[in-house]
Amino acid sequence: MIGVAALQLVFTAAPRAQSDRAAACAGLAGTRLPNTTIASAQAITGGSFTPPNSSNTMNNLPPFCRVAGTIEPTTESHILFEVWLPIETWNGKFAGVGNGGWAGVISYGPLQDQIRRGYAAASTNTGHQAGPPLDAARFALEHPEQLIDFAYRAHHETALKAKAIVSAFYGKPAQRAYWIGCSSGGYEGLMEAQRFPADYDAIVAGAPANNFTRLMAGDFDGTLAVLKDSASNLPASALGVLYRGMLAACDAGDGVTDGVLEDPRQCRFDPTTLLCTTNQKPDTCLSRAQVDAAKRVYRGAVDPSTRAKIYPGLSPGSEPFWPNRDSSAPFPIPISYYKWLVFADPNWDWKTFDLSRPSDYQAFQKAEAKFAPILNATNPDLREFRQRGGKLIQYHGWSDQLIAAENSIDYYESVLSLFGGNVADVQSFYRLFMAPGFAHCGGGPGPNTFDMQTALEEWVEKGIAPEQIIATHATNGVVDRLRPLCPYPKVAVYKGKGDTNEAASFACRAVAPIGTGSKRSP
Repeated sequence: MIGVAALQLVFTAAPRAQSDRAAACAGLAGTRLPNTTIASAQAITGGSFTPPNSSNTMNNLPPFCRVAGTIEPTTESHILFEVWLPIETWNGKFAGVGNGGWAGVISYGPLQDQIRRGYAAASTNTGHQAGPPLDAARFALEHPEQLIDFAYRAHHETALKAKAIVSAFYGKPAQRAYWIGCSSGGYEGLMEAQRFPADYDAIVAGAPANNFTRLMAGDFDGTLAVLKDSASNLPASALGVLYRGMLAACDAGDGVTDGVLEDPRQCRFDPTTLLCTTNQKPDTCLSRAQVDAAKRVYRGAVDPSTRAKIYPGLSPGSEPFWPNRDSSAPFPIPISYYKWLVFADPNWDWKTFDLSRPSDYQAFQKAEAKFAPILNATNPDLREFRQRGGKLIQYHGWSDQLIAAENSIDYYESVLSLFGGNVADVQSFYRLFMAPGFAHCGGGPGPNTFDMQTALEEWVEKGIAPEQIIATHATNGVVDRLRPLCPYPKVAVYKGKGDTNEAASFACRAVAPIGTGSKRSP
C-alpha cells in the first residue's frame, strides 16, 4: 500500500506555500501520482461555480482551487475524483465527503459545504457514471473490479491522492482528516473505519447502508409487500390513516404528546385495530390486505423457514415517508441490485420475486455468499481505528423510510459485544445518536437539523465528548422546537415541567431495556 509520504515523492513540481495561491493552483495540473491523471486544476475566484452537466449554479463560494482527475488502480477502474482547496481561508484540515444511492456522481453539494467551513475537501464518483435508477447497478454486471471500487477502493484511493494534493498545495499535510457522509456516505464512512482505519481521524456516519446486501433484501421485501398486489397498495391516504392510528396508540408513551416517538421500539401498535368495519369510510380505515402489508413493512424481511430476521423493518413514525406508492415507480435501489447483480438478467421482472419461494431464497443466500464480503461494512472490529485515536459519531433517524433505523443499533450492539460489553470503552471513541422524528438524512416532524460535524470536531480537537447534541425544528424558517439527541442507549426524557419545545426541559437518561417493558407488537 502506498502511503501519503510516498506519494509526495513522485510529484514533479509540488507547489509550496506561496502568496499567490491562485497561480499555484494551475501548477497542480502537472503533478504525477500512481495510477492517476490530473485532468484539470483551476482557480475558482468569482464566488460561483456550475458543476459539469448541471444548470444549478453554486453561489457565495469562497475562492478555491478545483482539481479534477481520474484514478485507475486496475484495468477496469475509472475513478473520477475532485479536490477543492480553499485559497484564502484554509483551516488546516481535510474532509472526505460521501455519496448517495449507487453513487456515480461527484458530491458537489457536500464539497461546497466543506470549503465554506474552511476545509480542503474531496469527493469521488466511486468509479462509474450514474445510470437510470432501475439500471443503476448495471456498471458491475461484467466489471467486478468496478464493484470493488464502488464498495471501498474508490474512497480509499481518493483519500490517499487528495491528501497528497492538499500537502503539495499548502506545503504541509492536513492536521486532521474527517469523513462526513449519510446513507451511502454513512456506509462509506464505516467501510473506511473498518478497512482503512488510517485514512481518517474521525468519521460522521449518518443512516449508514452498511449491511448492504441485507438492506437490499429488506427494502425489496417492503416493496413487494406493498406493490406486488394492487389490493395491498398503501397510497398517501392509507399511510395517513396508519400514521394517525400509530400516534393515537403510542405518542403519549414517552411522556410528551408531540407527534414524535422518542423510542419507537416501545410502541405497542397493531395495525389490525384500523381494519375496516361495515359502513366505515375507506379513508378512515384499512383493508385486510393493507393491514397485512403494513405489518410486513414493520416486521422486515425474514427467513421463510425459521422466521429469523434478515433485516429490520421500518419503525413506527416513518409511515408518512414510505417510498412505495406506485407500482410503476417502485423504490429502485434494491431492484437494480437484484436485476444486475443477483440475477444478472436485463430482462428480469421484479414482480416475479418472492423471498418465501425456495428458489428465490436460495438466490438471496448465494448473493449473500458472493457479495457480502465485498459490499457489507458490518465488521465490528474497530480496534485499530480506536487504537490510533479515531473517533466515530453515527446517527440515524427513527423515521427513516429507506434504511431501517434499527440497523444502526444492530451495528452498535455488535461493536459493543466485541468490546466485551464495556460501554465506557466503546463510548470513549464511538457514539450513536438516534434522532426521533427524523427521516432519511433530513426532514421529518421531529427536530431535524443538527450539526454532527462540529460535535465531532469538539471531541477530536478539544477532548469534549458529546453528551448530547441539540437538534432543532423550524416552521417557515422560525425555530419552534429544540430537543437533545442523546448517545444511545440513553434517550431524552421530559423532566416533568417546563416548555416541551425547549431542550432544557429534557435530560438524557437510560430507560428500561427492550423486553423488560412494553414493546412494539410484531
